[in-house]
Amino acid sequence: MSTLRQQFIAFSVETGVLRFGDFVTKAGRNSPYFFNAGSFNDGATLGKLADFYAQTLLDSGVEFDMLFGPAYKGITLASATAVALAAKGRNVPFAFNRKEAKDHGEGGTIVGAKLSGRVVIIDDVISAGTSVRESVNMIRAAGATPCAVMIALDRMERSGKEGEMSTLSAVQEVTQSYGIPVISIGTLADLLDYISSAAADSELAHHKDAVAAYRLRYGVEG
Repeated sequence: MSTLRQQFIAFSVETGVLRFGDFVTKAGRNSPYFFNAGSFNDGATLGKLADFYAQTLLDSGVEFDMLFGPAYKGITLASATAVALAAKGRNVPFAFNRKEAKDHGEGGTIVGAKLSGRVVIIDDVISAGTSVRESVNMIRAAGATPCAVMIALDRMERSGKEGEMSTLSAVQEVTQSYGIPVISIGTLADLLDYISSAAADSELAHHKDAVAAYRLRYGVEG
């Protein structure tokens, strides 16, 4: 995996955002790891995370005009990424939505710049794809074009519950449904590579078999 991906996975582990153990996912699966972007909760870690978002987006080659952050985590992520992009010489506007429409002041559900041109949706992960669907609808309703979704970690696992699992991941379903790419800073494959490269006697290496088994059971290719 690329140096940037290695750095991101290492950073997530070091900050405790990426933890190992026994966790239950939204789909009801017992997962050996848990990624919680909400734990990037101070200025230094959020700034570093935003730098990963910004650099990965620039490296992707996707042409874009502005950023959009779906409430709630996407608000902070899009705002911080816009700051990081500006520091790299790419100053772009950003906007985000409210969960409930405001009936005074400027009103409406969109805060920030007017949605226009090619818009990148910034979020932490894609689980059921609900947030992406709502964001795409808002962007298109404003006359703008959703051009990509940017997330921190692609879990690379089939969507749905036991007995009803799709052959596609939530990320693949988004690409198929809306015809737009999903860009991730890191993936489950990167995580497994990172664990595999750890010293055999390290605490991290002890989780390799569990993560590999999880990927084998629930994972998708690509």
